[in-house]
Amino acid sequence: MGNQNSMDTNYNKQDFQKLVEKYLDGRISLPEMKLLINYTESYQQDNAWEELDPDNGYRNRMLENILAGIKKDEPKKPKVINLLKSNIFKYAVAAAVLLFVFFNAFYDEHGIPASKIPEKVVVNSTIKIGSDKATLTTESGETIVLEKGKSYTAKNIVSNGEELVYTKTDVAKKTIAYNYLTVPRGGEFFVKLADGTQVWLNSESKLKYPVSFVEGETRKVELVYGEAYFTVSPSTAHKGAKFQVLTGLQDIEVIGTQFNVKAYRDEDVIYTTLVEGKVAVAIADQKEMLKPNQQLTLNKLNKKRTVSEVDVYSETAWKKGLFAFKSKNLKEIMQVLSRWYDVDVEFEDKSLENIEFKGVLNKKQNIEEILTLIKKTKFINAYEIKKDRIIIKK
Repeated sequence: MGNQNSMDTNYNKQDFQKLVEKYLDGRISLPEMKLLINYTESYQQDNAWEELDPDNGYRNRMLENILAGIKKDEPKKPKVINLLKSNIFKYAVAAAVLLFVFFNAFYDEHGIPASKIPEKVVVNSTIKIGSDKATLTTESGETIVLEKGKSYTAKNIVSNGEELVYTKTDVAKKTIAYNYLTVPRGGEFFVKLADGTQVWLNSESKLKYPVSFVEGETRKVELVYGEAYFTVSPSTAHKGAKFQVLTGLQDIEVIGTQFNVKAYRDEDVIYTTLVEGKVAVAIADQKEMLKPNQQLTLNKLNKKRTVSEVDVYSETAWKKGLFAFKSKNLKEIMQVLSRWYDVDVEFEDKSLENIEFKGVLNKKQNIEEILTLIKKTKFINAYEIKKDRIIIKK
């Protein structure tokens, strides 16, 4: 009998892991979300989270934090709120609003909220959901538009319109050439560099990089502006050659690792977040070593830097097709949305900018669906869309 119970436990944990992966990938259905919540109740009792996927503990902690919100309202008054049957999805905790949107958990395949009283979101604007698109500028100055349905092939370069891949070639130091990949607002793109390094570029970003790297020489790329997630090919595969990412105010020295850099032109802070491995961030004549789950923030104006522990999943969820907001105010959230949907946002009342939200949203939703969810919190009364401009009203 003891063996049978052990087998059942292992089987359930395998099911739980599959549901976790579906949740993180945005493929979970409403019945599966309910089952995941039930499993969560059980596994939080025996600390089974880290056992499920020890190499990705940060993802489990993020999931745990989000699911914990299902079962909590105000800390002083514990109360179970069944969001799966709620039409409002609203929590009031001090001055903050916790908005939890579980991908398909609240929307069926037709985009209708999964609640007792269906409410169809009317999509009648011309605002488009972001997609894979970029502009490649070659060493000769030629510009090539990359987007779905358009292929491109050149010497050691190939693109299917959704990604750009370089193959390794031997070059002399004096013949090294650079390309630029520019991702506009409303876009994102993936590029695999000639050394095997993978780079995901977020909306409104620009990357400068060599077409080929010189064997044994430091591999340097520059994030001109924007946000990029790097999975760097280790130096051991390149005769010990280091990898560096330049951002203008700082140099990041990499030793085979995964990290995220956010350096937008309209933001006063550069964020460097380490996911795996080790990086050394050089600022002026000082270096800061980062450990996994640490983030270095650099103020562009006063050059002040801070290293702190962060929720890595929230910082890098954009790469997996998600918006993950952790205690972000509405102004910050709308800034992120404006880049992805290529719109401008105006607040009719400036006090609305400081309302804080926490939650996860699918990037493949129409902007109206997201705005409707925010409106349901009752902290804003209305919004108006005029061509490529959104007006938030109190």
